[in-house]
Amino acid sequence: MGGIVISGTGSFLPGQVITNSDLEMMVDTTDEWITTRTGIKERRICPRGMASSDMGTEASKDACKDAGISPSELELIICSTITPDNSFPSTACLMESKLGIKNIPVFDISAACSGFIFGLEIAKGLMLGGGYKTGLVVASECMSRVTDYTDRSICVLLGDGSGAAVLKQSGEDGIMGSYLSADGGYGDLLNLPAGGSANPASFDTVEKRMHFMKMEGASLFKVAIRAMSDSVNKLIDRFNLRKEDIALVIPHQANLRIINGVAKDLNMPADRFYVNIEKYGNMSAACIPIALDEASKKGLIKKGDLIVTVAFGGGLTWGANLIRWTR
Repeated sequence: MGGIVISGTGSFLPGQVITNSDLEMMVDTTDEWITTRTGIKERRICPRGMASSDMGTEASKDACKDAGISPSELELIICSTITPDNSFPSTACLMESKLGIKNIPVFDISAACSGFIFGLEIAKGLMLGGGYKTGLVVASECMSRVTDYTDRSICVLLGDGSGAAVLKQSGEDGIMGSYLSADGGYGDLLNLPAGGSANPASFDTVEKRMHFMKMEGASLFKVAIRAMSDSVNKLIDRFNLRKEDIALVIPHQANLRIINGVAKDLNMPADRFYVNIEKYGNMSAACIPIALDEASKKGLIKKGDLIVTVAFGGGLTWGANLIRWTR
């Protein structure tokens, strides 16, 4: 039956930077407080006039260039985002047009920070089952659009960016397997209260700042570590691997203390976890593909390496991919 491999990666980060020093002038916080509790030093912010589809289009072009193909060769696009340009049409449809493509299946998925992990598994199933030879999974997030810059517990965390991966059918098994899970019972811990059918926009929702992300950080901390560690362990067990077999773990970049907690829980060295949170903060689903692209282009991943991506996010959702690097 063959398999699906990652043949190219790409990313896009807007040029505007907000540093911890900038935030010190906006809310009651300090660089020391932010760095100690999160590991974040700066984050990228979309300028006015730029949206998730624009960033996703640029990341997709970069991934196609890396894969040595034209966007016109794509047969499938899956976009993961919780900050779409509009409720509809989908961000994937807008990207399809901006890439100059027509008449291929494209759609959005919403799995928050786990979105790229879910997207890879969905794309694998569709490509193997539907015969699509070349696909694209992209995660694009304008988190600044849902950030309350009067809430010091959240505004220090979030940034904007987009990452993408081109997938191809192959005789090799690149995306070897995934573990996906969710528990809607934790939904209130991380959400966007208004703007949907339950709480449509009104004077009241705007006045109460309900169109910004809300998070119970303390409650999420232990849940996140447990969910991410469990996801990695399940994949390792399923494929009869040892932890030493994993060349690199690419975790969601939510909080450096969470990443270190997962490394400790798994009894794996921290230097086997790729970390770039200090530069970009939490970009939701875009964290993992951007980190994957960086690690690849820095030469940190070699042909034959086993990589694990792992994340948790609003929903709550969580999961991991086991990837063999074939490039």
